[in-house]
Parts: sequence; C-alpha cells; structure tokens
Amino acid sequence: MSGGRAPAPGGLALVEELVNTLSVDTGEDRLAARFGLSGPALAEAAGLREALRAALLAHAGHAAPPGALAELNRLLASAPLTVRVDPDGAAVLVAEGDGLLARVAAAVAEGVTAGTWPRLKACAAEDCHWAYYDRSPAARGRWCDMAVCGARAKMRTYRSRG
Repeated sequence: MSGGRAPAPGGLALVEELVNTLSVDTGEDRLAARFGLSGPALAEAAGLREALRAALLAHAGHAAPPGALAELNRLLASAPLTVRVDPDGAAVLVAEGDGLLARVAAAVAEGVTAGTWPRLKACAAEDCHWAYYDRSPAARGRWCDMAVCGARAKMRTYRSRG
C-alpha cells in the first residue's frame, strides 16, 4: 500500500481516499473514523467503497467481482447530479445533497468529464488493491508502488520460472 504517491487530481482524491480506508492486507478499516459514519450510513459507505474498488480493478484490466459494477451503478443513480451554469457561462455538475454518496457521484462525474476517471486504479496485487492515480505516460501502471507490490510480483514470476 503506497503512501508516497501524489493524490488523484480534483474530486477523484475523495474516491481514492474512500477506497483506501480499508487495508486489504491487514484488514484495518478506517471508514467510520475518517468519515464519521455509523449504522446504516456506514454500511452503505462500505458497500460504495467496495463497488468503487471493483471499478478501479476494472480500470487496471482485472475482472470486477460479479454484481459489483451493477451495485455501483445503482448507488450512483440514486445520487442525482444537476448541471448549473455560473455567471461566466461555465457549466458545472453539482450533486444534490452533501452526503458522501453525493460527493462521490460528483467526483466520478468530474473525472469522467475531465477524462481522468480511467486513470484511477486499484493495485494488481491480490493482498493490496490500494487505489492510486496512474500518472504513467501510457496509463499502463499495474501496482500502487513498483518498489513494493511491483517488486513482489516480479519476484514471484521469477521464482515460478525456476
């Protein structure tokens, strides 16, 4: 899990932060503490987090768990966005409401509009799946940290040949 990368640009930093509230390798979950959630709101946010992780895995070329993307579509559809035009004539997408789901929906829409959404990925390492923003020129990064997850994967491949 990489802590050395710069956060994703714009609103995608929120999506990255949300996904990274769970450390897959240790099981440490900081969702409730980070976003101040409990009860049904916490359960919904945990579902949103894992549905987002599935989309980020798909961005990295992995198959999403069955039903995860349908769940993400269902959740995002329940957070309506409105197009507003400011005094300068610029159009912006505004989420109706200020809850976490509304903020995430606005961030995803911003990333789609800016063309940055596909660069937000989940690490290919099975024991990691940390969200990261792929800043490589060809957007073909696979690991959150080449020195840790990438090196482990390359070492496993090397050992399997011997």
